Amino acid sequence: MPQPQQQQQLQQLQQQNGFPPSGPAFATPVVPAGTWQQFPGGVREESFIENILRYNKGKVGTFYFTYRGNTSWNAMVYTGRVQTAGRDHIIISDPATGKRYLLLMSNLDWVEFDEPLNYPDFGISEEIQESMLQTD
Repeated sequence: MPQPQQQQQLQQLQQQNGFPPSGPAFATPVVPAGTWQQFPGGVREESFIENILRYNKGKVGTFYFTYRGNTSWNAMVYTGRVQTAGRDHIIISDPATGKRYLLLMSNLDWVEFDEPLNYPDFGISEEIQESMLQTD
């Protein structure tokens, strides 16, 4: 990860060469507090979003993205089936065309699903878990 001074120099160079910056610019990795989870088998997860998407593999959703500094297409909407999700990316496939998209989590704003979601149990109380499963 570039240091703040290196990052600033990189951004200046990109702007001078006509490449606008895109995505968030963080000097150090940002991991939300309280998101570390130990799973059976020693697997350690660091992010809730990627886990929720993995638990819902195969479901079709609408994914909303914004791209900072891009004047041509600063917002995009994709509809696709969740193939997999990693710490920094999502892979979805368009059910109509089969086309696959590798999308960066850093640009993701929100996701909408038309069906109930599977949600991993991270030690959330039964009352909260039940309230999330209720459909109104």
